[in-house]
Amino acid sequence: MSLSAKQIELCESSQWDFSDLSALFLNCTLKRSPELSHTQGLIDIATAIMQKNGVSTEVLRPVDHAIAYGVWDDMTEHGWDQDEWPNIYAKVKAADILVITSPIWLGEKSSVCTQTIERLYSTSGDLNDNGQYAYYGRVGGCLITGNEDGAKHCAMNILYSLQHLGYVIPPQADAGWLGEAGPGPSYLDPGSGGPENDFTNRNTTFMTWNLLHMARMIRTAGGIPAHGNQRAAWDAGCRFDYPNPDYR
Repeated sequence: MSLSAKQIELCESSQWDFSDLSALFLNCTLKRSPELSHTQGLIDIATAIMQKNGVSTEVLRPVDHAIAYGVWDDMTEHGWDQDEWPNIYAKVKAADILVITSPIWLGEKSSVCTQTIERLYSTSGDLNDNGQYAYYGRVGGCLITGNEDGAKHCAMNILYSLQHLGYVIPPQADAGWLGEAGPGPSYLDPGSGGPENDFTNRNTTFMTWNLLHMARMIRTAGGIPAHGNQRAAWDAGCRFDYPNPDYR
C-alpha cells in the first residue's frame, strides 16, 4: 500500500522512536488466504505507517487456522481434536499493539471476529509478571469495512471487549469504510472510491498514530502501575485504599 504525501510527511517529521514496538493485526475476514480481503486494504495503510516508523508488524487471518470454539485456553483439553489458538495467543502476548479488523455482515462483526474475541477472553485470566491480567500494558484498536450500516456498532463492540480484557484504548482507536448500502463495489474494487476516501484515510492515520503514541507511553512508563489491580493481592484480602478498620 502506497502512502499519501501527507501520510509520508507525518512519518518523516516524527520525533519519536517506535522501533522497539510490535503490532499484530488479526484480519477476521471470512476469506481464506490468498483470496482478496477488502479489510486488508485498510490494514495495509496502518502497517505501512508503522513499518516506516520501524515497528515490527504481522497480519494473521484467524480463518486460515484451525481454531476451536470455546472459552478455555486450549480446547484440545476439552474434547477438540485440534486447536491452534495457543500458537496465536503467543503472538498476541508478544505484541505491544493488537488491531482486530472485521467486515460487516448483517450489521455485525463477522463470526470469525466473534470467535476470535471469545478466544482472547479464554486466556484473559492469565497473569503477567506484575500479577495483573495478561493483556495489561498493551494497546488495542480496530478497523471495519463493509457495504452496509454498522461500522460504529462493530467498533463499539470490539473496543469494549478489548478494554474489558485489559487493553488500553487510545483516542480515536477505530476507522472504517462503508460503500453504498446494498450490492455494489467493496473497498478494493475498481471505482469504489475507498482508497481515495479522505475521511477513511484520515481516521486510519489518526488511529495508527494514536496506537503508536499510547504504546510508546506505556512502554516508557514500564506498563500500567501494579497497584489496585492485582488479582492475587485481592484474593489475599487486600482492599486497596480502604480505611484500615484496625486503626485507632
